[in-house]
Amino acid sequence: MSAIHATRARDVVVRVNRLTRAFGPVTVLDSLDLEIERGAFVALLGRSGSGKSTLLRTLAGLDSAPAGVVTVPQARAVVFQEPRLVPWKRVWRNLVLGLRRADPRAVALAALDEVGLSHRIDAWPLTLSGGEAQRAALARALVREPELLLLDEPFAALDALTRIRMQRLVAKLWRAHGPAVLLVTHDVDEALQLADRVIVLDQGRIASDFTVDVAHPRHHADSRIEALREVLLARLGVGGADDDTGDP
Repeated sequence: MSAIHATRARDVVVRVNRLTRAFGPVTVLDSLDLEIERGAFVALLGRSGSGKSTLLRTLAGLDSAPAGVVTVPQARAVVFQEPRLVPWKRVWRNLVLGLRRADPRAVALAALDEVGLSHRIDAWPLTLSGGEAQRAALARALVREPELLLLDEPFAALDALTRIRMQRLVAKLWRAHGPAVLLVTHDVDEALQLADRVIVLDQGRIASDFTVDVAHPRHHADSRIEALREVLLARLGVGGADDDTGDP
């Protein structure tokens, strides 16, 4: 018996109980339990095939939960690695597609202004740079006023400098709007720069789950960040930590 429910909890916006997902003989998620508090920023790390994107797609409602119970808010939005803008609609119309709001152009303009893209409101998506397209995708998520924002490696295809700008923009929007954020990433440094909680998945289960108790903005030279980085790399099988078995 399984179900996907809308959550009404005061402090927890995501509850996952014994979620199991298999594709043929391969079990991708194995009786997974997870809770995410309102306003938390959680980064999800793991090797390829560990179940990260499957979990995110389930929370987004894009995949079913055939075994287990998944409780999520109705107001949620997803930003993928590809912007997924409709090429035959101008930028502002992409933002409000399917949205029922009075004066949708004004709603789109306000969101585009927050991501520094108001000057491209009438542009065609194919004329945008990679960074501009991802900012438009973020604005599209923003107009939905999500309680849960799901980010599936949204910066992976960007160059290094644009990636840093986008990371800072996401942090700014998170502080301004306060959704719970789940960021799927392969980048340990990105997880430690943005998230206040880091989870490592391994073979469909949570192998590590700890708080990053370092104030923002964070710096790579901070000894606490460097120590956590070494532990995370070890947990992911990269090595480099003296002790990869204890808690960070």
